[in-house]
Amino acid sequence: MSELLAADAPGITRAAALLQAGELVAFGTETVYGLGADATNPRAVAAVFAAKQRPRFNPLICHYPDQDAALADVVPNEIARRLAASLWPGPLTLVLPRRPQSRVALLTAAGLDSLAVRVPSHPAASVLLRAVARPVAAPSANRSGMVSPTTAQHVLDDLSDRIAAVLDSGPCPVGVESTVLDLTGHEPALLRPGATTLEAIEAEIGPIAQRASSSGPLRSPGLMASHYAPALPVRLDAVSVSTDEALLAFGTPLPGAGATFNLSLSGDPIEAAARLFVGLRVLDATGPAHGCKRIAAMPVPTTGLGRAINDRLRRAAGPR
Repeated sequence: MSELLAADAPGITRAAALLQAGELVAFGTETVYGLGADATNPRAVAAVFAAKQRPRFNPLICHYPDQDAALADVVPNEIARRLAASLWPGPLTLVLPRRPQSRVALLTAAGLDSLAVRVPSHPAASVLLRAVARPVAAPSANRSGMVSPTTAQHVLDDLSDRIAAVLDSGPCPVGVESTVLDLTGHEPALLRPGATTLEAIEAEIGPIAQRASSSGPLRSPGLMASHYAPALPVRLDAVSVSTDEALLAFGTPLPGAGATFNLSLSGDPIEAAARLFVGLRVLDATGPAHGCKRIAAMPVPTTGLGRAINDRLRRAAGPR
């Protein structure tokens, strides 16, 4: 069984020591709980893939305590420096060319010549990363393709027999993963919408004309067609619902569902993002007892955080 550590000084010290020893430790960030490993230790990174039952070696995001540490492992351009100065710490991941002398294990980036880096804003995560004093690779702390965890209990439900410890810092305040921006090409490319809105990024660097293609090697986690998926199939853009469906509601719920979880009764996308993965987990666990065979998701506007919510729902509904 995994150790459950409080996010206080003794707990963080213990978590840092385990990471430095090559063990896996899950920890909360502002987005979701990450499954941390010493990114400079290829055996520890390989253990992440094994614990998550990841079907292939997709790149992992490296987490750092500050922008100087993050940019030391990559070759930043002017756009990267501008975004780092304005939006870090925060839920933004930048993909940049890997610095040749970087200590990060090649397996962390799946052998690519690029590296995905970010500086989380969660206070406990920041203290932990500073204590480890090494880059920490941390995909979401769940089994591959399943719903991302936003509480320590979610992590224990999925991985308690596979990792050394969970640092419990409470529920994640944002609840969807970081936005991933590829800066390795001539123009910035949005790889994954997330908790930093496209509008906030474009306010700093101007319009992002290019969108990443699905062909070629994956440069970021969370890009597979089927991802973030509950066991029950998901039906999108529901405008009606039947008694054999569980309803993931947004705003006024549709009548007639076998079970309902409302992301936000007031239609607030910030509240909805924070509750998205909890809602999918709740309906997945309770829906079958109410005779539900699938989850029907009501539409969410595709602006601001709604863009990230819809991306996760599309992948949850993707072909298995």
